[in-house]
Amino acid sequence: MEEIHDNLGDRITETEREGWLGEVEGLKVSLAGAEDELAQIDRQSQQAATISLGMPTIRGGGLE
Repeated sequence: MEEIHDNLGDRITETEREGWLGEVEGLKVSLAGAEDELAQIDRQSQQAATISLGMPTIRGGGLE
C-alpha cells in the first residue's frame, strides 16, 4: 500500500507538470483513499499489539 501511495504522488507530480488537470484530480482522490487505507492499517496494527491478560483471581490461599 505504501508503494501505491508513493507511485500516486509521483504520477500527480507528472500530470501537474504536463498540465493534465482532470487526471490530477482523479489521482488526488486515489491518493486520499490510499492515505485513509494506510491510516486504517496503522490503527489496526496498534490495536492488535495490545492484549488484555485480565486480572488473576484469588481462590483458596493464593493466586492461580
